Amino acid sequence: MALSLVFLAYVAAFGAAVLGCAVGLRRALRVADADTRRGLAGVVAGSGGWALFELAFLVAPSQFLKYVAYDLSLVVGLSTVGAWLYFCSAYTGRSFHRNPTYRRAAVGTYVAIVAVKLTNHVHGLYFSTTAVDAPFPHLAVQHGTLHWVVAGLSYALVAVGFFMLFELFLEADYDTRPLGALVGVTALPVVLDVVGFASPLLVDINYEPLGVAAFALGVLYVYEAEFLAVQLTDGVDDAVVYLDSADRIREANGRARELFDDLAGATGERFDAVLPEVAATLADDPPVVERVVDGETRYYRVTDTSFSLGQADIGRMVVFSDVTRTERKRRELERHNDQLEGFAAAIRHELLNTLQIVGGRVSVAGDALDRGDVAAARESLRSISETSDRMAGIVEDLSVLARHGKTLDDTEPVAFESVVRDAWADADADDLSLDVDGDGELVADPERLRELFASAFAFAAHNGAGAVTVERGDDWFAVAGDGRPSGDADPEAFFEYGSAVPDADAGILLPNVRMLAAVHGWSATLDADYEEGVRVVVSGTEGVSSPVEDAAGLDAPAN
Repeated sequence: MALSLVFLAYVAAFGAAVLGCAVGLRRALRVADADTRRGLAGVVAGSGGWALFELAFLVAPSQFLKYVAYDLSLVVGLSTVGAWLYFCSAYTGRSFHRNPTYRRAAVGTYVAIVAVKLTNHVHGLYFSTTAVDAPFPHLAVQHGTLHWVVAGLSYALVAVGFFMLFELFLEADYDTRPLGALVGVTALPVVLDVVGFASPLLVDINYEPLGVAAFALGVLYVYEAEFLAVQLTDGVDDAVVYLDSADRIREANGRARELFDDLAGATGERFDAVLPEVAATLADDPPVVERVVDGETRYYRVTDTSFSLGQADIGRMVVFSDVTRTERKRRELERHNDQLEGFAAAIRHELLNTLQIVGGRVSVAGDALDRGDVAAARESLRSISETSDRMAGIVEDLSVLARHGKTLDDTEPVAFESVVRDAWADADADDLSLDVDGDGELVADPERLRELFASAFAFAAHNGAGAVTVERGDDWFAVAGDGRPSGDADPEAFFEYGSAVPDADAGILLPNVRMLAAVHGWSATLDADYEEGVRVVVSGTEGVSSPVEDAAGLDAPAN
């Protein structure tokens, strides 16, 4: 009973390999790349044929048929070496499989070895057989020197193929453990061969078809996504995340894991749960995400590409391409366009107001002179002069804005408290008190940063503040004045050129603050929850983007 179970175990193992390869061949024939398809299909078909003849060797009713089956198994088995190298060359993007010299050498070597195998019954140099009854009735095979020479050559060529695969995985920055697992499964039958040759524990036949079948089926069914993803991203230096058809994370290369810490241990989780902001970005135009890398803000365009096996989509690849130079330039041009539109709005607003006031006062002065009321005429002319002076001041403010609104040429560490105190002196806010909560340094353009604080202080004074507080956090600072609260007014209206919020006399003080923050890559907003006055928060101050002209190799646009 025990002997029959051993026999059934051998039959089951080789029968499973035959069946698995027969099923896997259909899947291999659906691989998109033609050369890779041929190579992998050859490995699967050769492995299945090899296992089939080994199975026939075990179950054949006569010694003659067993001998023929084993001889043919050696012939078919050797073909898997050529198919394996063809697959590895095609899969890794090499051209060895297309080289006529290599192809002729491979065919010539194969034919020569096959000739030796098929004539073994004449010379007996490759193997010999003996009928034995243990552990079940079969032909015991004793391999000769030629067999081990050919086996050594075959193993060396297989190792070359694995080297090509490992090299590709490493170059693509993918985890090599799945490949290592398949290599281990493929190499296990070699151990069984040695045990079968050196001891009576196993039947001395070729176990390699089991390992080759396991590798081929592992590629097709267990790690198909990883293998396909690696091949598709060969030569791509970008960060890549592979998703399955249900948008679950299956694989990510090293660059992706460096870019997004949340990818560590996230295999099997939904992409939109692990990286929700990135998933939402895919719907943007353009889809660009911002990351801080080595203290520098960088931008990555996100592309989402599906890939398939035959006609069936089996997953998607999310690729992050570094577009920092282009995106900085685009954002800087966008900022300049907004600034120019603001200039036009501010000038139009102020000119219309000035012309209306001057026109009205001129009429009043004329009427007063007609009546002989010199005092009233003088009052109107004085108002015209004040209005003109105010317009001149606004023009000066706009010239400052134009000068400081240009792209940053250079930045340096600036002492926070020192620049605040200097800006306080510039703002001529002697009637206000100043409290500074924060120290350290900011990387900024000193003159622009000083002008930013001066504009914020001037607004606080204009807004009726009696005290101003400057705070600093890890990546932000804020200027708060205890003047009139913003109330129900739209916070964004305070930063619009020519806006009458809180009144027209505020001019372009807060638009100045936002623009001077923007040239540093920061953002300025109004704290809508602050009820004791107006609090302006400047955030994103942990770093300053490299100058656009340096990053893009272009000059900054003129203002």
